[in-house]
Amino acid sequence: MPSHKLGRTTEDIRREISALLREMKDPRVSGFLISVVRVEVTNDLSYCTVYISAMEGMEVAKNAVAGLRGASGFIRRELGQRLRLRHVPELIFKATDSIEYSAHINSLLGSLDIPPEEPEEGEEDDA
Repeated sequence: MPSHKLGRTTEDIRREISALLREMKDPRVSGFLISVVRVEVTNDLSYCTVYISAMEGMEVAKNAVAGLRGASGFIRRELGQRLRLRHVPELIFKATDSIEYSAHINSLLGSLDIPPEEPEEGEEDDA
């Protein structure tokens, strides 16, 4: 069972990396809607896997991951300063298409032609 400190540190890392994404000047990262989907930290805080997704698609997410890998030293230094960690984990960036996938599912659900349910007799609408 993960400790509360590990969960808190994971959430802090996710929050700070999201903030750093907005501050970065790399054109592979800054010109698109990029989101940190999930962060996983090992129990000993030696590795941190960061899952990145882009609204524009998987190709943009892969380019963003390449830019983030190039800036991983800068990101680690900033995390160490902002979170006051003794040991900043090594960052591993991975692209995922979860935002694109959820937008696709949402459009599929929106295109369904389902009539709204009518209340049965005897039931009153509380609204």
